[in-house]
Amino acid sequence: MKRLYYFSIRSFTGPFLVTFAISMFILIMQFFWKYIDDLMGKGLSASVIIELLFYISASLIPLALPLAILLSSIMTFGNLSENNELTALKASGLSLYRIIRPLTVVVLFIALGTFFFANYVIPVSTLKWHSLIYDIQNTKISSIIKPGSYSTDLDGYAIKVDEGNDDAFKGVLIHDHTSPNEIKSIRAKEGRIYKSANGKFLFFELKDGTVMEELAPQSPSFSEDGISHSPNSNHPSRRSSFKQATYKIDLQGFDLSRSQEDLFNDKHDMLNVFQIQYTIDSIQASGQDIIENFLTSIKNDHAYLNAHNFQDNSKLTQDDNIKETYSPDTILVFDELTNQEKIAAITMAQTKLRNKNKNLDSQKNFLVAMDKDIDQYLIEFHRKFALTFAIIILFFVGAPLGAIVRKGGFGAPVVIAALLFMVYFVLITIGDNMAKADSVSPFVGMWFASLVLLPIAIWLMRAAANDAPLFSFPPIKNPLKRK
Repeated sequence: MKRLYYFSIRSFTGPFLVTFAISMFILIMQFFWKYIDDLMGKGLSASVIIELLFYISASLIPLALPLAILLSSIMTFGNLSENNELTALKASGLSLYRIIRPLTVVVLFIALGTFFFANYVIPVSTLKWHSLIYDIQNTKISSIIKPGSYSTDLDGYAIKVDEGNDDAFKGVLIHDHTSPNEIKSIRAKEGRIYKSANGKFLFFELKDGTVMEELAPQSPSFSEDGISHSPNSNHPSRRSSFKQATYKIDLQGFDLSRSQEDLFNDKHDMLNVFQIQYTIDSIQASGQDIIENFLTSIKNDHAYLNAHNFQDNSKLTQDDNIKETYSPDTILVFDELTNQEKIAAITMAQTKLRNKNKNLDSQKNFLVAMDKDIDQYLIEFHRKFALTFAIIILFFVGAPLGAIVRKGGFGAPVVIAALLFMVYFVLITIGDNMAKADSVSPFVGMWFASLVLLPIAIWLMRAAANDAPLFSFPPIKNPLKRK
């Protein structure tokens, strides 16, 4: 039995690691393809790219693991069946359930580790990469230049342009104050701005302009005999012109600005299951208090209930100086009012009804929004458990399927795994969309893929264990044959 455990785990580990690495690479490339416009042209340092890649890799593991488990299980049992090793094990008296037991233990450990990883690590990594990509998206070199006004975001420079957008401008004026004893002004009819490859310098490609250099005004010094000595007397100003020139500005101090992560940590997918449960309880308690306060305010605003309270409790009227107990004799009858008083009473009643309807609509919208917010938290709550169960289900789909198709390697198993994973991905997408659209409950939406694949896994396991064809229905065929 120990040799069986060792043999099964060794046959499974290699394909699993290879397929997991390939899946992660594909998903990371997909991420870069999606955010390529936000990453290019920002002059980001290598450390920022590596940090983003690290956080993204952690967040993509839940997508890569199911595919890796599915493909590696098909490949493992496909190789065993193709080389007749599975047949030899069955001939020695071992059933498929016994043969698959060692890998089942391994997959259960992987699924359990995936749950803890999804519960504690992924929320943090999601928070980190969302915060980082937000900062990258809002880091645009062209945003430091606003046409019509001076920009002093770059230390030691005052830059102004007349018009332009993105990286092309007209009427460029640059005042360079980086040297304490010299003022340099560059003026050009048009220019283009871009960053160096290492992101440390900013280049202005200018056309048709002039450069003015002059010493900064300094206080004169006086000798002992009282004679003034101006430090600028031997350093006249200089002016030069150019047709095309490139001006370099050091970007030290204008690195990527990192925002506070607290701005993002209340998102649904950035909490673990315990935080989600606590948040849901807090929202429900707060919503219950708001509903009770609203009902109390509605009751207090009703004329009949006010009069009833006054009758029962002998409370003060609106005039605090007059104490009066309401009785049925003091209640006005509508038919006894004059026409003008009736119109005024009806108008007042209509106004109050409109206000109450508006308040009720607002309260209804609030309750709907609160329920949707709770559903979002429940979706993320069930997603973590459904992911763990999906890994187990896909293993029990792939293992018997590999034993049935009797094909190993990266040929047929890759095609079969890709098709099955597409089905799985479509199912989880449908379930997620239905849950977010309130068509089904969050539980049904998140467990939809597993609920659909579970009977398929049972069917495949039964067929592979009994060496029966996939589409055999003995309870139906036998009566037909006898007939």
